[in-house]
Amino acid sequence: MASTISHPVAAVAIGALFTQHQLPRRFWLLGVACTLLPDVDILGKLAGIRYGDMLGHRGLTHSLAFAATLALVFGLPISARDPSVSRAYLIFYLFLCTASHGLLDALTEGGLGVAFFAPFSSRRYFFPWRPLPVSPIGHIGLFTPRGIAIMLREFLWIWLPSLGTAFVACLIRRTMARRGR
Repeated sequence: MASTISHPVAAVAIGALFTQHQLPRRFWLLGVACTLLPDVDILGKLAGIRYGDMLGHRGLTHSLAFAATLALVFGLPISARDPSVSRAYLIFYLFLCTASHGLLDALTEGGLGVAFFAPFSSRRYFFPWRPLPVSPIGHIGLFTPRGIAIMLREFLWIWLPSLGTAFVACLIRRTMARRGR
């Protein structure tokens, strides 16, 4: 899996691409939470759930169905209380944030793959190109020589593209706003 430090970076890039105006901080934080929630499946190990099971790591909680469900569960009540952001935008943003977790994990070199289509299929997938090493679970392992090497690869393949995307999206929006004046 990509590290818990790098998954939230995707929420920043996704939010920058799809927002027309500045979102309240709580929406960005909710997007970050959605990038992290798929790893709740790690708790299943404590309950005796095997890695390769539907409820195991990178199973159901890494699926597109889970991303859609989570986006609706969070997005519908929040958008009903806060009309400052469109319901469709918020749900789509939360869906993409959640789905990005599985997409990043499918770029890693290890594990059994990601069950993108669970619960309808238990088949697991990787992308053909996998530039990311598997990150150790927890933050302590990131402060070892191996962990630092992993973070450097994640910086190259997750952070730089995400921050570059956010930067370009902001520049385009500012340019369009100036032309619209």
